[in-house]
Amino acid sequence: MSQKVLLNAKEVNIILHRLACQLIEKHTDFSNTVLIGLQPRGVFLADRLAKILEEDYKVKNIQLGHLDITFYRDDFRRGEKTLEANTTKLNFLVEDKNIVFIDDVLYTGRSIRAALTAIQSFGRPNEIELLTLIDRRFSRHLPIQPDYRGRQVDVINNEKVKVNWEEHDNEDSVYLIEK
Repeated sequence: MSQKVLLNAKEVNIILHRLACQLIEKHTDFSNTVLIGLQPRGVFLADRLAKILEEDYKVKNIQLGHLDITFYRDDFRRGEKTLEANTTKLNFLVEDKNIVFIDDVLYTGRSIRAALTAIQSFGRPNEIELLTLIDRRFSRHLPIQPDYRGRQVDVINNEKVKVNWEEHDNEDSVYLIEK
């Protein structure tokens, strides 16, 4: 198994600030916008973006949530091992809100489809956008595309994209791993 660095810590930091600026351009004061990180790995990106928006760009009152999509996936009964649900943390209603789903890697689009179904339990949003750190181009199973993307990469089927976060993996980096 070999691996190649796609993004180092400095590049990840630059991309996070660019994504934060793009969110500010579209949502200005975030008064009707909520950020929702998709469990499990999208929450690290969502938390980091919220922190950058609040501390570096002085955006106040960011509404941030975490959404578990485990049992909304269309393949959750196909695996041999028992699934463990993650935590959903939404302390607000999403009725008429502009939602930004945040995930680390967009691959087939099935996770986002599951998130679209799961969020309906919390209300009817006005609009839903998608932000991803990595967009695996040419691998989509569903017609889903990000509104904001950090980096678009071409990955063949025997390769995997692994995103590491400082707070969980002791480094910010993105690797392309050949299986």
